[in-house]
Parts: sequence; structure tokens; C-alpha cells
Amino acid sequence: MDRMIYTAMTGANAAQHRQQLLSNNLANAATPGFRAELSTFRAVPIRGDGASTRVFALEATAGHLDAPGPVTNTGRNLDVAARGNAYFAVQGLDGTEAYTRAGALEVSADGTLVNAQGLPMLGDGGPLVLPAGAQVDVGEDGTVSARVSGQPPLAVGRLKLVTPDADNRLQRGADGLFRGPEGDPLPADATARMQSGALEGSNVNPIEAMVGMIAVARQFEVQMRMLQNGEANDKSAGQLLSVN
Repeated sequence: MDRMIYTAMTGANAAQHRQQLLSNNLANAATPGFRAELSTFRAVPIRGDGASTRVFALEATAGHLDAPGPVTNTGRNLDVAARGNAYFAVQGLDGTEAYTRAGALEVSADGTLVNAQGLPMLGDGGPLVLPAGAQVDVGEDGTVSARVSGQPPLAVGRLKLVTPDADNRLQRGADGLFRGPEGDPLPADATARMQSGALEGSNVNPIEAMVGMIAVARQFEVQMRMLQNGEANDKSAGQLLSVN
């Protein structure tokens, strides 16, 4: 059997994976704080007897696009947008500290400050719990204040903001949240700032994603034709060998 079908198969798998990634990006073009996923592939020569004339397509280290999304003023006091490269700290479903750029906050039934997915927002000492019926304000530095009717504002805590760098790169998890290297929490950045009454949108470029999907579809078709050619070559070789 011609080994070409194996190399074509790796190319088809790579194209299929990239198509799935681009589809997910396009589906989240309107998701607040979404970071576009990136995929990269490399060609690895096959070592063996004879010349290295064939290569496998293997996935290289993937990441996400760090460019900020557009910021829209909403006027809602619980909508916040992180500035620069800062991220909000939340408590994931697995109990670990995770990070997100989505800043549409809510107050749960028990008074806990949560994000749109219901995950608790973390402060310096853990989740922030607000008094019942309080009006919430979030300062530029992340300070959360609660105002109960007839009483002066009360500082509940400060949202934890982190800023990744070359030594502390974020990695996207299967739940869509980001975490530090080896899953360890990142230190709080006291200089990080946010904008209240605004939301950051997705940084996905829909037109670029659609063009990429078209290009990948054509690439997948090329790989499938190579598989068909390999099958045809194998049949032709079998017919020649069967001739007496």
C-alpha cells in the first residue's frame, strides 16, 4: 500500500482540526471577552530507509489571540472591562482559580458576586459576598462597594486582577477559562485597572474566520484527492502484479 495515504491522512486531520477551531471562533464572535483560538502545524519529515521524501503534519503549540476586543459602554454598574492585558480571577467548577476577560457580573441569590456563567468572582480573600439588597459599585482599581439604603457605602473587597507575562503565560482549558502554568494561581496585579459600565467584546474577526474556513475546506479536499490517488495507485499496482 502506498505510504502516501498516511501522509495525506495527517494533512486531512490537521485541516479538520483547524476547521473545528475556526467554527468555534466564529460561533463566539459575539461572546463578551472571548479570545480567538489559534492553531499552528508543522511538517515533520518521516525518517526511515531511503530518502526522506514524505512528511507528516503535526499540531504545534497552540495559543490564543491576545489583541483586545472592542469595548462597548453599557452604563450598567455591574459591567466591567479589564484594561490592557489584565484578566479577572474566577473560581472554576473544579474549584481552582481561573481567569477570564468576560466582565458581565451578577449577584447570586445568596449575595455572591458571580460572572455570567455563575462562577464566583474572586477577591483578595476569596469570593465576594454582598449584603442583601445592596447597590453595587465597582471602582477603577476593582474595589467593590455596597450601598444599602440609608447607610454609607461599604467596601466589600477588591476584585483580583492578574496580568500574564513571559514567565506566567495563560493556557486555555477545556472549560474556556484560562489558567496559569501548571495550573498555579498568578499573583494579583495591584497596578491593573478596569473600566466600569462597559463590556469588552470578542476579538474574533468574523470575516477572517469565514475566509479561513473556506481555505481550510479547499485544503481538506486536496488531501482527500491525494487519498483517492493513493488508492487508485494501489489498485493499479495490484492489477500489474496479477498479470501472468
